[in-house]
Amino acid sequence: MITFLRGSLVEKRISPPPAAAVLDVGGVGYELFIPLSTYDALPREGAECRLLAHDYVREDAHLLFGFATAKERELFLLLQGVSGVGPKIALSVLSGAATSRLLAALADGDAKFMAKFPGIGKRTAERICLELKGKINPLEAAAADDTVTGAPGATPNPALRDATLALVQLGQSEEAAFKRVREVAARPDAPQDVSSLIRLALSAK
Repeated sequence: MITFLRGSLVEKRISPPPAAAVLDVGGVGYELFIPLSTYDALPREGAECRLLAHDYVREDAHLLFGFATAKERELFLLLQGVSGVGPKIALSVLSGAATSRLLAALADGDAKFMAKFPGIGKRTAERICLELKGKINPLEAAAADDTVTGAPGATPNPALRDATLALVQLGQSEEAAFKRVREVAARPDAPQDVSSLIRLALSAK
């Protein structure tokens, strides 16, 4: 199994979809299909590039998928492992939203959000949320959420994680605590400090 590839970036393209990158690794060219978030992270053509990889093999296809981060690859594998969701649909989902937003939606069981992606109808979205329930750690999702910082896919947000953890220690379930903290953080005047997030989450109806 190919875990990662390191080589010279020969080509990167965004059209026609899906986006792809071609790496020259020791004189062999490898084409990897990639989400748009990985495309945005690629260096200029000709520069050295390292991509995590997933080697997808079946009787009628042998495809390589590439990812800039381990979290992208982890989400890809979770999504394409759901019944009715193949690798190309999983890649489309990753290209349609920041990793942090996908983590939050899956932790929330937000089927309405998942149903907006091409190739995913209402039933498939509900199946995704059902099959992945329990596989997304709400505390991890809270740490990755960018609601307070406002920078999609940016650095992990410890304020949301710590506020969620505090509510869990006060007796709430991880799912309920995560949902309350995110609702507070989504307000236009949302505070950015942990204590204020906790106080407002406790008082929220």
